[in-house]
Amino acid sequence: MSKPVEFIDLRAQYASLRPSIGTRIQAVLDHGQFIMGPEVRELEDKLGSFVGAECITVSSGTDALLIALMALGVGPGDEIITSPFTFAATAEVIALVGATPVFVDVEPDTANIDVRQVSAAISDRSRAIMPVSLYGQPADMAEINAIAGERGLAVIEDAAQSFGAVYQGRRSGALSTIGCTSFFPSKPLGCYGDGGAVFTSDAKLAAIMREIRIHGQERRYHHTRLGVCGRMDTIQCAVVLGKLERFEWEIEQRIAIGNRYLELLSGLGAIQLPVVRPDRTSVWAQFTLQSEGRDRVAASLRDHGIPTAIHYPIALHQQTAYRNLCRVHGSLSVSERLAERVLSLPMHPYLDPAEQQRVVESLGKALR
Repeated sequence: MSKPVEFIDLRAQYASLRPSIGTRIQAVLDHGQFIMGPEVRELEDKLGSFVGAECITVSSGTDALLIALMALGVGPGDEIITSPFTFAATAEVIALVGATPVFVDVEPDTANIDVRQVSAAISDRSRAIMPVSLYGQPADMAEINAIAGERGLAVIEDAAQSFGAVYQGRRSGALSTIGCTSFFPSKPLGCYGDGGAVFTSDAKLAAIMREIRIHGQERRYHHTRLGVCGRMDTIQCAVVLGKLERFEWEIEQRIAIGNRYLELLSGLGAIQLPVVRPDRTSVWAQFTLQSEGRDRVAASLRDHGIPTAIHYPIALHQQTAYRNLCRVHGSLSVSERLAERVLSLPMHPYLDPAEQQRVVESLGKALR
């Protein structure tokens, strides 16, 4: 009997990295600096070099977005333009600082924010644009930055799913005023709990965000601004340091597996495959296709032992918590249609060709 196909195989990853991760964690246990230990700064230095911008580690991807908004001084009366087809954290942090999420629709082939609709959504209350680099592929950041520059707005890239991707020769996270990412375990680069990071090339913003993540402290017991408890634990930094040793190889594997999916699935009808724009790469945080009979297909795949997921089944403007907290610009019909059609297949760097072939064959049967 063939082994089960894993949706995301963190155990296989750990098996290949066990010595490095174990050594890193043991070092933290030995020195006992569980909060802001030396691994925190080491990780920040290495991630900063990898991305090409200053890095500040934080407690989660959500806190990364929150700290970015706080550093920019966003608050009540302000508006942030973003996408409704994303995880709730994107809009959640906007509402938490008292600002209003302004939702514009997404592209039907990439599910990233439709830059053609951004300009018209800008008002005199707009403070920033927050594009989400969904499913592993950066949004149209050059066009978004140009619009923001003309209107005096900041740009915060929600790069929780695209860490490691390249856009026009630069890494996701270093494409705007502030880049934010997550190290949630299932992300392209994940820890074994919660963690995240913010990136910026603005030294003043970097200093502000470093203060905000430690209760607004300029130095111990000297609080110059409102802050949060937003530190990334030293042990989680140690885990990411262990995983970094293999990360570029994992990116290569993700791209190869994504391309193999595209090739193997190209002949199947009744599905719409994801599109990667030619000036960027995707790290395939998810491999998400579209199908009219999504729920039936998912049930059939489950019967064949193939796990799937739906990212995301309800657009944010349709969620109870946000209906009265957001402003909707134009029709969001693409987001609503995607929510009814998207289906994510198993995707991780350790998915071997035989497993991938099994997924594709099972999908073919499900579609028939």
